[in-house]
This record gives sequence, C-alpha cells and structure tokens, in this order.
Amino acid sequence: MDSAPENERSAPPDGTDYTQVQQGAEFGELRSVYRSFAFPLTVGFIAWYLLYVLLSNYAGGFMATKVVGTINVAFVLGLAQFLTTFLIAWWYSRFAAAKFDPKAEAIKTRLEGEA
Repeated sequence: MDSAPENERSAPPDGTDYTQVQQGAEFGELRSVYRSFAFPLTVGFIAWYLLYVLLSNYAGGFMATKVVGTINVAFVLGLAQFLTTFLIAWWYSRFAAAKFDPKAEAIKTRLEGEA
C-alpha cells in the first residue's frame, strides 16, 4: 500500500506545473476549438435522435409510411441514425487531425522542451 496521504498532491517527475499550462493561451485556444466543434455537433445529434424517438412514439402513422416495398420511414430513419453516427465519428477524426492534434503537439513539444 502507498503510505502517502491521499489528498497530498505531488508534482510530476519533470517538475512541470500543469496548472500553468491549463491557464495558458495555447491551451485555452485548444479548448475553445474543441468546444466550438464538439458542443454544437453533440446538441445537433441529440436533437436528431430525440426527433426520431418522438416520431416513433407519437407519429406512428407517419413512421409506418411505406417508402419502397416493405421498407418504411421508421426503418430509413433508424438506418440514418447509424449513418450519422459513423459520419460524425469520421468528421471528428478528420477535424481533430487537422485542428486539435497540431495544437496539442505544439503544447506537448513545448512542455517536453522545458523538462
């Protein structure tokens, strides 16, 4: 068992103060870019999902409308839920590689250079 008190904070081995990094402009910009992408997309997807659930519960006639053969609107919208999930994951991956990763790498390089 560890004999150190649980509430005692220890500094990282390299002496870096991560609180300073967190309060820095670079990290603030990184967080801002992330939030401006992730929050609206999350709200949009939740709204889209809730729309599907509400239509399924309260618009049975509409959801039962045949599109092609035995395929109805509910089935099409259900498949669209999966499609949008994969598209969002792909979009996030590309956006992160282009916007987040270079900024995060710059912060990491600066920190490792100071250590």
